[in-house]
Amino acid sequence: MSDAKSDSRFAATHVIRWGILGCGDVCEVKSGPALQQATGSSLVAVMRRDGEKAKDFAQRHNVARWYDDADALIADPEVDAVYVATPPNSHVDLASRVAKAGKPCLVEKPMARNAGECRQMVGAFKRANVPLFIAYYRRALPAFVRAKQIFDAGTLGTLTSVSTRLSLPPSSNSGWRVDPEVSGGGLFVDLASHALNALEWIVGDFEDARGQASSLTTGGGVEDVVTLQWRCANGALGYAAHNFASAVHEDVLEIIGTAAQLSWSCFGDGTLTLTHADGKVEVEKHPPPKHVHLPLVQTIVDELRGNGTCPSTAAAGMRTQEHIDAAIGKFHRAKK
Repeated sequence: MSDAKSDSRFAATHVIRWGILGCGDVCEVKSGPALQQATGSSLVAVMRRDGEKAKDFAQRHNVARWYDDADALIADPEVDAVYVATPPNSHVDLASRVAKAGKPCLVEKPMARNAGECRQMVGAFKRANVPLFIAYYRRALPAFVRAKQIFDAGTLGTLTSVSTRLSLPPSSNSGWRVDPEVSGGGLFVDLASHALNALEWIVGDFEDARGQASSLTTGGGVEDVVTLQWRCANGALGYAAHNFASAVHEDVLEIIGTAAQLSWSCFGDGTLTLTHADGKVEVEKHPPPKHVHLPLVQTIVDELRGNGTCPSTAAAGMRTQEHIDAAIGKFHRAKK
C-alpha cells in the first residue's frame, strides 16, 4: 500500500493527468512515454529551468504545455499528479511543494541524499494526506515480479542467504551521480539502491544493516568499493558487494534456499535461472518493456483510481536509503 490514502477525487474512469519536473534524459525513453502510454494516464505538462529545453521536450513528445518554473507546473489546475525527475538534492524541496499543493507525487530514485531527507518527505505527505511513490520500477518489471512469485511460492525452501554483486570498470563520465552534494554519494547510491530495494521487496525487510566503504581510485572523493551486510527476518544473512573500480563487469542477484537457488541480474535482460537441489536447472526469460517505468506507472495510476496498489512506497524507499546510509555514512562523515 502507499503511505497515504489514494486520492478520493479520482474516479475509476478518471484519466490521471501528469506533470513532470525535470524532463531530462531519464524521461526520454524510461518514464516520459510510460506516463503517456499507461491505461488511464496522460502527460499534459513538463518543466525544466531551461525553458527552451522544456519546450523542445514538449514538442517532440506531443505534450500540451511546458514551463520553466516548478511552482507554475505544480499549481496548474489540469495537472493531477507530479513526477519529480530531477537529481536527488532537489527531491525533498520539490516533493514538499507538491505535497503542499495536495497532489500525489512520484519521485525519481534514489529517494533523496540521505534518510533524514526521506523522513522529511514522508512527513510532508503524511500531513497532506496524499500519496507519495518512489520510482523503484524494478518492483513491477516482469523478471522481478516472477522472482517474487517463485520465492513466495516456497520453491526455494527455507531462505538461507540473499546477495547482490555489481562490479564495473572505473568511469569518468558519471556526472552528478558521483557528486555527493547532489547525489548523496557515488555510484553505489544510484545503482545499488535498485538491487537493495528489489531484494527487500522479494524476501522481506532487512534488519541490522551495516557496511563499509572505501575510495581506491577516486582520490578519496567518493566511495568506489562498498560492502553491506544484513539479517533477514528468519535469520538468513544478506550481503551486497559493489565495486566500481573493477577490471571486469559482474551483475548478479542471488536468493538461496534449502531447496533451490534463484539467480538473475539487476540490469540485465530478464533471464532467471532456477537451480534445484537435485541439479535440475530451469531458465525463464522475462525481458523488460521498452519503457521500463510503464509497469510501475500503471500500478500508480490504478491505485489513484482505486483499482489496485503500487508496490513502490515511500516507506520502502526510505528503508532503502537507510541501508545505503548504513553502508556509506561513516565514509562520508569522516571526510567532513
